[in-house]
Amino acid sequence: MYYERMIIRPPSEANSLLLPVTIGCSHNKCTFCITYIGVKFRIRHLEDIKRDIDKVAQNYSWSVRRVFLEEGDALICPQHRLVEVLNYLNEKFPYLDRVSTYATPQSALIKSIDQLKELNRLGLKIAFMGVETGDEELLKKVRKGVSYDQVVEAGRKLKQAEITLSVTVILGLGGIEGSENHALKTAKILSDIDPDFAGALTIMLVPGTPLHKDWEEGRFSLISPFQSLKELRLIIQNSNFTNCFFTANHASNYLPIKARLPQQKTEVIKLIDEVLAKRDMSLLRPEFTRAL
Repeated sequence: MYYERMIIRPPSEANSLLLPVTIGCSHNKCTFCITYIGVKFRIRHLEDIKRDIDKVAQNYSWSVRRVFLEEGDALICPQHRLVEVLNYLNEKFPYLDRVSTYATPQSALIKSIDQLKELNRLGLKIAFMGVETGDEELLKKVRKGVSYDQVVEAGRKLKQAEITLSVTVILGLGGIEGSENHALKTAKILSDIDPDFAGALTIMLVPGTPLHKDWEEGRFSLISPFQSLKELRLIIQNSNFTNCFFTANHASNYLPIKARLPQQKTEVIKLIDEVLAKRDMSLLRPEFTRAL
């Protein structure tokens, strides 16, 4: 399999075949992200993708059940390319259950509902999309490249095409000053999208990113661990989901949370309140064990 750099994939794709379809991220402007800095985005040649598939199929054609399309945004590929890749995967892996991919809001927006439904019929069952925040001004500040309404539209299109939608938001992205506004508006955008899965990560400042430079020069204030829990509480308390599996168990988070919402909302809020009341750092993940 052809890999240029460190592999980035959702935790749930740990047992999936990781298939590079694109290199880099089609947007690659978010101020908090260092993953693809200096990487020129490109779509791999179909022949190269098929060659990688063939190499795996030679020995594992009957055992591959899941495939994750790498890297930052395979959904941006032209429709005909994705159709060809999915058809070839189905041909080579007869017991394939599902294919998944990262999706930027931009890539979902340029696809029609019919195109997304076609991809779903061919096996694309899950899309992972970064929402980050529901604060319109903060979306602009972190250079997300889309508005609140566009993010909601992108998420709803994927769901309408019956593609399972998993989204992420980032605790602390608004800094100390914008903390409450960020949390409340993030709860609103999550409610408007109503995803199947939602994950809250906690901001980590990475040297080399514009956001890290803002922090160094005093333009960004980093929230404390307990402030991140207050944000998490506000998001859970004010979100209205139909049936969402909500997690805050990423390695960046201070307090691992997993809950089915709205069913377990009261239970989760009680847990967070107990930790906030004690303000005992030993109850939180130690700083040195946190990771991106």
